[in-house]
Amino acid sequence: MSSSAPAARPPTLPVTFRPTRTRIVLLTVGAVMFATVTAITLMLDRLSPPEKASFVFTALLFFGVLALLSRPKVVADDDGVTVVNLTRTRRLAWAEILRVNLRSGDPWVFLDLSDGTSLPVLGIQPGIAKARAIDDARALRALAEMLGTRPEVDPGTRPGER
Repeated sequence: MSSSAPAARPPTLPVTFRPTRTRIVLLTVGAVMFATVTAITLMLDRLSPPEKASFVFTALLFFGVLALLSRPKVVADDDGVTVVNLTRTRRLAWAEILRVNLRSGDPWVFLDLSDGTSLPVLGIQPGIAKARAIDDARALRALAEMLGTRPEVDPGTRPGER
């Protein structure tokens, strides 16, 4: 995503970004493979019950890995962003996000954070749907720019006061 791109209009919050097509493909392949291996295993009379159980368990394990790969998403709300990657979930306040990056060739979005680190965001990836990923990255960038610059509110003040 180039810095000369037009500013995107921020979406209405809350909003969830996820690679929907990739998720559909992964879960469909996992379900079909599980059903196929299980059906073939149950039809084979020469296998003992423990052998059949091991085949079904292996098919279930394979489906579990594909389900894990389909997990990434980004949920943005008024208070910040929740980044759900493969095995880790991280909650960020808007002020922690300095920049949303999706450069040509990147496998997914990266967030530059105020602590000097960069966080990969697997929930926005240009693999199957490049145009959608670019639009989602622009929307997340617009939200970060708009909401990340809000002045902090003192918890002791009433709504509407600063």
